[in-house]
This record gives sequence, structure tokens and C-alpha cells, in this order.
Amino acid sequence: MAFSPATTAAATAAGAITFTSGRVASSPPSSLSSPFLPRAAGAIVARRGRAGARAASAVPVRAQAAGAAKKKVLVVNTNSGGHAVIGFYFAKALLAAGHDVTLLTVGDEASDKMKKPPFSRFSELTSAGAKTVWGDPADVGAAVGAASFDVVLDNNGKDLDAVKPVADWAKAAGVGQFLFISSAGIYLQTDEPPHVEGDAVKESAGHVGVEKYIAAEFGSWASFRPQYMTGSGNNKDCEEWFFDRIVRKRPVPIPGSGMQLTNISHARDLGSMLTLAVENPDAAAGKIFNCVSDRGVTLDGLAKMCAAAAGATVEIVHYDPAAVGVDAKKAFPFRNMHFYAEPRAAKEVLGWTSTTNLPEDLKERFAEYASSGRGEKAMTFDLDDKILAAVGAAPVSVAA
Repeated sequence: MAFSPATTAAATAAGAITFTSGRVASSPPSSLSSPFLPRAAGAIVARRGRAGARAASAVPVRAQAAGAAKKKVLVVNTNSGGHAVIGFYFAKALLAAGHDVTLLTVGDEASDKMKKPPFSRFSELTSAGAKTVWGDPADVGAAVGAASFDVVLDNNGKDLDAVKPVADWAKAAGVGQFLFISSAGIYLQTDEPPHVEGDAVKESAGHVGVEKYIAAEFGSWASFRPQYMTGSGNNKDCEEWFFDRIVRKRPVPIPGSGMQLTNISHARDLGSMLTLAVENPDAAAGKIFNCVSDRGVTLDGLAKMCAAAAGATVEIVHYDPAAVGVDAKKAFPFRNMHFYAEPRAAKEVLGWTSTTNLPEDLKERFAEYASSGRGEKAMTFDLDDKILAAVGAAPVSVAA
């Protein structure tokens, strides 16, 4: 979608950007707000008056509403990928609200995967009263024994083959509410972003098959479609991709114009949305929720925010993947397109509000990056160097 000259000019002024031979040089901007598409402009202007920085890692602690029943919740949690952190923050939010939580993680407690976050931080859950077990989602009963639950969340399966055993067990066990972590990636591309609940989806996607199945099997069900996530304990390399280059004073190659919009949410927002669904099952029943924050960010804006979080500057180099001869999916951790959803249903149906503050949340992520020592480790950037050589933008320094 084309941006008007006025929009482009405003974006340039906001970020103190200068273009030189395909490069974008930026210093830490005074305002890190990224421009949005015209369709969303009115809502964005209103939102920019929100209060400033929020707590970066704390999960909001809420007393249970008067008369609200304490629920027994089983979270079937993946042991890989970016979604593992969703179950972690959901469990934290449930515990803070006074609910009973059992976290069933796929696989073996002794596996090497469990040495990494968020799994290595499960003591934060057990110390707050959660139970943690490991096992095969195809046989939930073997993992949880005779325990009974009011709510089950499947945060593991991506297709019906994986989720059906969990759903069937839950139905047979008399579970009252079934929740599923789907994906905003199932939306068809649109000429009119953002994606909103009810937009067309890829019917062949595995997540769609799951949503149809649980809709037919449960009277009380809901599906949540997340995008990209940030937050302490996340183990998927997204922000780190930018930090790796920024701390080594390397250019950051971004495909296309850099004005592509996406959405990055702190995982605590996903946890709070899911918890509201547990506490308001009638309102949530039969609903699809975009499980995202309420602000978008451009790819260039994300690079600048990462640099600001690191207290550094960034040089952005734009390129055409086809002309350079690289696969953008391998060269860059985000989609080379507008990929931006809004959480309209959660706001309207659940009364949910977002706490994501990306500039502040990225400071939390950089602090973890710096303490890990990753910035000092030997690292090669062969694909970057191919891109930079092709566009005539050789890196200022090539660190080991």
C-alpha cells in the first residue's frame, strides 16, 4: 500500500532519517512512535495521549472480581518456538488472579530444552502455587492423572492431528471451557490492513481446521491469534537479530522500504487477555480474538527502537531481495509485507487493555541480551555481507 508524500515526510521528520545511497542513518529519535496507515490514523492519534512507560516485566496482579469463581486451569504448553512464553505468562497472570494452574509441557523435564527460558524459570510458577508436569499431549490423562479442570488451553498444536487428542480428552473429562492458541498468520493478505476478527483466512491452514473442530465440539470455546511477541523469557530470536548487528556497529539490512507495518506484543498482554477469557467465559464463548497489542510498528521503526534500547545508533540499508538474489525469509526475521492485526474483539468483548510499550519493553530485552554475553560472542554475517556487497554498502566494521 502506498504512503502519501505527506505521510512519508512526517515519518522522515519524526525519526530524523536521512537517505544516502539506499541507507538510512538514524540517531536515537526524540519520539519513537511509528507512522501508521491512514485508515488507523484517527485511533492512533487518540492513543498517543496514553500515559508513559509501564512496568516492563511485571504481570498485572488483580484481585478476583467479587463472586468470581476460582478456576482450575490446565495449560498444554509447547516446548519450542516463540509460543512457549505465552503459556508462561498466562500461568503467571492466572496465579496472580487467584486461580489454580497446572502446566503440562510437551516432552521430558530432563531435556536440554528445559535449560532455556521460559522453562528454566518455572520455579517462578511453582513458588506461586502452580503445578508443572511433562508428557505427551496425545495422552493428557497419563500426565495429569485423576486431576480435574474447568478450563484447558492448548498452546501446543498447530493442526487437528495435534490438538484433537487434547480436545477429545477435555470433552470426555467434562472440561467446561476450551481455549486454543491459533495464529494471525492464517489471515489472507489484504489491501486494507489491519487484520481484524472476521477477515478471510487460509482455509487450508491447520489452525483453521482446529478452530472449526473445537467450535463444533464445545459450547464454550475461544481461539486466540497472536503475532510477534517480546518479553522477558522469550526464546525466539527477533529483537536479538537487530541487537547482534547494532552492538557490532554493522548496518542493519531490511528488505523493501522498511515502512512495512507489523505488530509486536509483550507476552504479559497475551496472558492478561487469556485470563479475562477464563474469568468471563460467557462473553468469550465462540469468539475469535486477535491476541496482539494495540499499536503497530514499521520495520525501520523497530530497528531504531532496538538501537535506542541499546543506547546506540543504527544504519539501515534497504534492499530488494529478488535483485540481490536472497530469500528474505532466511535473511530477515520478520515478514517482508504489512502484517498487522488489531485486538478489536478483546477490547469490545472482554474490556481488555494493552500494556505493551515497545520502546520500554525493548530495554528489558536488551538488558537480558547484554547480560547473556551474546554481544561478545564470535558471529558471522555471510548473508548480510552478500546483501551489503550487492547494494554497494559494505559494513563499516566486520566484527568476528
